[in-house]
Amino acid sequence: MKEEDSILKVKGVGEKIQKKYEKLGIYTVGDLLEHYPRNYDVYQPICSIRELVEGEVCAIEGVLDGTPKLHKVRNLQILNCNVTDGTATVKVTWFNMQFLMRSLHTGIRYIFRGKVSVKNGRLVMEQPEILSKEQFYNLLDKLQPIYPLTAGLTNKSVSKSIAAALKEIDLNGDYLPLDIRKKYDLIERKKALKAIHFPDNKEKMIDARRRIVFDEFFLFALALQQLKAKNETRQNKYVLAECAECQQLLESLPYKLTGAQMRAWEEVKKDVSGNRVMNRLIQGDVGSGKTIIAVLALLLNAKNGHQGAIMVPTEVLAKQHMESFCELLEPYGVKVELLIGSMTAKEKRVVYKKLKDHEVDIVIGTHALIQEKVEYDDLAMVITDEQHRFGVKQRENFAGKGEDVHILVMSATPIPRTLAIILYGDLDLSIIDELPGERLPIKNCVVNTGYRPSAYRFIEKQIKEGRQAYVICPMVEESESIEAENVMDYTEQLRANLPLKTNIEYLHGKMKAKEKNNIMERFAAGEIQVLVSTTVVEVGINVPNATVMMIENCERFGLAQLHQLRGRVGRGKYQSYCIFMTGHESKETKERMDIMGKTNDGFVIAEKDLKLRGPGDLFGIRQSGLLEFKMADVFQDASILKDAYEAAEEISKAEVLDMYKKYEGLQKKIKMYTSDLSL
Repeated sequence: MKEEDSILKVKGVGEKIQKKYEKLGIYTVGDLLEHYPRNYDVYQPICSIRELVEGEVCAIEGVLDGTPKLHKVRNLQILNCNVTDGTATVKVTWFNMQFLMRSLHTGIRYIFRGKVSVKNGRLVMEQPEILSKEQFYNLLDKLQPIYPLTAGLTNKSVSKSIAAALKEIDLNGDYLPLDIRKKYDLIERKKALKAIHFPDNKEKMIDARRRIVFDEFFLFALALQQLKAKNETRQNKYVLAECAECQQLLESLPYKLTGAQMRAWEEVKKDVSGNRVMNRLIQGDVGSGKTIIAVLALLLNAKNGHQGAIMVPTEVLAKQHMESFCELLEPYGVKVELLIGSMTAKEKRVVYKKLKDHEVDIVIGTHALIQEKVEYDDLAMVITDEQHRFGVKQRENFAGKGEDVHILVMSATPIPRTLAIILYGDLDLSIIDELPGERLPIKNCVVNTGYRPSAYRFIEKQIKEGRQAYVICPMVEESESIEAENVMDYTEQLRANLPLKTNIEYLHGKMKAKEKNNIMERFAAGEIQVLVSTTVVEVGINVPNATVMMIENCERFGLAQLHQLRGRVGRGKYQSYCIFMTGHESKETKERMDIMGKTNDGFVIAEKDLKLRGPGDLFGIRQSGLLEFKMADVFQDASILKDAYEAAEEISKAEVLDMYKKYEGLQKKIKMYTSDLSL
């Protein structure tokens, strides 16, 4: 069996199961083996009932204190019994598992393992596993993989499929040269794939993870090298001369550009008037004023007779950009159009024709801009906003709509400069590290859940003053395995605690695009006072009237993500506030939240985040959301990123070609990061 074989080759996978795997993006045996665990369940030693802790998964050994009782509540069969071990008694409950009545007997010792909660003042263990001593001690201290799933696939079935694939797969040979493996202390890929799924212990899992993360970064670095080499040979076909309109626009603005904005603008002008095509990243904090640079660049491009396009991550932001671009550029006779997915087929056809006939100078849109049907007459400049939401491949597809076009990329994700140079290695870097003077700094406070009633009163007061608020929850709906606030229940809780006339709605990533857009547009228009949301609002909405950002379970997010969320407020003339609500007051949480409470500077936060995260933070990994890595995280794995980048710099072209010969699937892997594979 080979990695490129269909998943149907795996024992136990038929056409029905194949369709379920395809929903997870798994088509081949290799895809299955790279469907890595999102976490691990560790079987800890048995504890006494007296030692049970609410919210934790524990194992106890005891006997039934009386006969199990079965009762029905609506369509639910509930089986209850009391278990004692001589130190205390705990109530054990199962739902719709009435068959256990036949196997549970008094006088026999059982091992139960499950999550502990408190119901009506007493400890309860719900839906526990029942294990024999042999089963339990075989699993003790072992790491059991927990996989991302979809409807119809259980953790057990995925685990079984992966075990079957590992048994049959031919993983002999390793594409990574031996000298690189030795230099960076990396285990063989074959061992890494086995140990990431079924590690004997935590140390072996860490070694496996390190190798897999190194591979992802290494292949990404090779892809960037190819892009960079290609970019360096691209001659500038669209030399853009300075125009009076850009200076007129600057002078008409109600504010002066900061020194950092002016530096970025000068760098853009120098690029587009030089010998090589522009490939530039503008990295600037939330609210630092990157968009005006995009407006100026597209105006310069239009006044030189060419077409330009800007792609943003959400339809709401595209519409907001459309409004502000038209307002700014109308005096200069620039024709601006909108192209988004929710437009009717007829509306899209009208825009397609205008683009092809050069009746449009600037088009603003979402992914709709890179659809096959879109043809430009003379595209010379493409801009992507929030680069990490699109990825290198989509950026290349976008640029492919023209020939050797100027590329400008904008990102508000605060990344330390050392990492930005690596991650955006094919781009020149401009940093806007000043905020406009007229912006009022956001006031921050870090509090525990006991402050919640006061926070509600504060939100109520802001709403009475005509302002709006965001409340961020980490989850969509209640989960048995995670104690965290969720948008569904929280919305009801807020409705019960705020005045009846307050319009409160929720938003999450599982909603249909049309529904999400409708909610975001109504919030932007001021029709919704409080928006309860997951991190789906992290980018792509600009509501100057929103002045409160309250983040529940803030300890569950990385600092960079918290900073992005905070950046949704403080965008208007009113004083804004961010309330960080912690669910757990550990020493680590306090240390991290102190940083958020003391600074609004994204670059300072990114550097500190980098220092706080380490290779030991492997369970419940906080993904940064940057780029398309399956396991790697650019913050947590920064040291591995630097090693992989160094290795890719040192490897010769001949060695890369040799790697391609040894491993057929390597080029396909690089395609994850770039659509260009020419060497």
